[in-house]
Amino acid sequence: MRLTAEPETLNPVSYTSAPSLQIINLLFQSLMTVDLADDKLKPTLVETRPEVVQQDSLTYFTYKLRKEAQWTNGSPVTAQDVAFTLKVLKAPLLNNERMKPQVEFIRDIRIDSTDNRKFTLVCDGFTPEMELLTGDFFILPAYLFDPEGALRTFQVSDFTGDLSRLENNETLKNYAAHYNSARYAHDKDVLQGSGGYVLDKWVTEQYLLLKRKTNWWGNTLGPNTPSLTANPLQINFQVIPDNTTALLALKNRQLDVLENIPAAEFNQLKADSSFTKIYALYTPDSYEFAYIGINSRLPKFSDKRTRQAIANLLNINSFIKVSQQSYATPTVGPIPPTITPYYNKKLKPYTYNLQKATALLQAAGWQRKANGWYKMSNGQPQQLTIDLSYRAGNTAFENSALIFQQDAAKAGIPVTLQAQESSLFGQKAKAHEFEMFFRVLSGNPFVFDFKPLFYTAYADEGGNYTGFGTPESDALLDKYNEAKDEQTKARLLKRLQEILQDEATFIALYYQKDRLAVHRRFGNLKISGLAPNYDVSAFTLKK
Repeated sequence: MRLTAEPETLNPVSYTSAPSLQIINLLFQSLMTVDLADDKLKPTLVETRPEVVQQDSLTYFTYKLRKEAQWTNGSPVTAQDVAFTLKVLKAPLLNNERMKPQVEFIRDIRIDSTDNRKFTLVCDGFTPEMELLTGDFFILPAYLFDPEGALRTFQVSDFTGDLSRLENNETLKNYAAHYNSARYAHDKDVLQGSGGYVLDKWVTEQYLLLKRKTNWWGNTLGPNTPSLTANPLQINFQVIPDNTTALLALKNRQLDVLENIPAAEFNQLKADSSFTKIYALYTPDSYEFAYIGINSRLPKFSDKRTRQAIANLLNINSFIKVSQQSYATPTVGPIPPTITPYYNKKLKPYTYNLQKATALLQAAGWQRKANGWYKMSNGQPQQLTIDLSYRAGNTAFENSALIFQQDAAKAGIPVTLQAQESSLFGQKAKAHEFEMFFRVLSGNPFVFDFKPLFYTAYADEGGNYTGFGTPESDALLDKYNEAKDEQTKARLLKRLQEILQDEATFIALYYQKDRLAVHRRFGNLKISGLAPNYDVSAFTLKK
């Protein structure tokens, strides 16, 4: 296997990178997981999906752990381990900044007094993604992560609300020094969970070797739990940051799997019959989509007809052909076209239409002069120009930006391209210091709560960078979070896509296809659009 970078940590709470997560998924387990065979949420450490009860402003999620679930030392996974994990995720002073917001809505845990495998999570309010979030954090073994029992004196509810009162707590300070140490980032003797593998060797900047546990508990459950697997005896992750080097290793048969293959190189591999005899190539539809954001707060973009004119200058098919080598699917919004119940197929993606763009600009009050379009603003003529930004090093967006620049020039609109270093790009987006940008977002097929992206309350502080929002769209987002049945959710989301296309501040372009190669000697690959696009723990050798 290839890793694009050295994992910064294998701590299942403080990790930040995809390479770390890929390995952690083999060492630790959550209550629920996604089976890449069908991209459906399945029970992992628990017997079934939770029982959900709503009462007033609280929601209760009741789970029961599998009786077979064990830690590496053979002891059972218990509700006390779940409680301990929540304390680690919520406590101050610990390196848990990435995960803490995900479980903020969980205010307490109630453990069944007669069964230490059964517990109820007490949660504030209700949103559709809560079932996913209550089961989507790695459970930690308290015996390894807190051998002295320092957190036993605290309750999960102690870490709800204002935590400033605890920042000088000596017990917490001492435990934080222990937990935040390098040992809980790299030591194979403590980085052991309930998963089917243990870390055997880690040679810095070279490789990480995982070995399958002897008599792992998951392999005793039989054929009715195909999402729980640990088939390969060992998995060797090679650290290869450079794409060219990784491709050479693949061609030399030094790698069994390679994902995220650049489109041009992928086409070359497809045409190489000697290569395709040995490796199978796959292009699953991903849940990553590219979009354009227009800052509707700026006076020159405040009229939606101006934004619609810009949208009609987007040649999305050319973007896909040139920047993605046609490995992408146009979309009308942030819902993947593959999610047919929710995708609004009555809408059509924007296409390049110079005549329509010109008419819209005129309707918005712009006047065409010899050197461009002008409109009076505060008594002064303002020219319609666009600064288009994107992350430096993203060749796909660089190529698309050049296409847009050329097409906008035909309409008399000057476009300046700004390739920005990643942290600067993110900083300016959050501060609303942009005119128009290209960006990629990752989604999933489970929950479509778009409030962080589109709710007007998040337009000043939050993820609504473009300033999108109408009273109707806010009401739709609220109703979606309250909806119980799929038909209502579908109706609301289809209407939201109509409003998004009409407002033209957040303009979805296309969903990407992933590109990977896998050696033909393997079966049971579970190819998926969800990263990392396959489940290596499920691999079997063909006879």
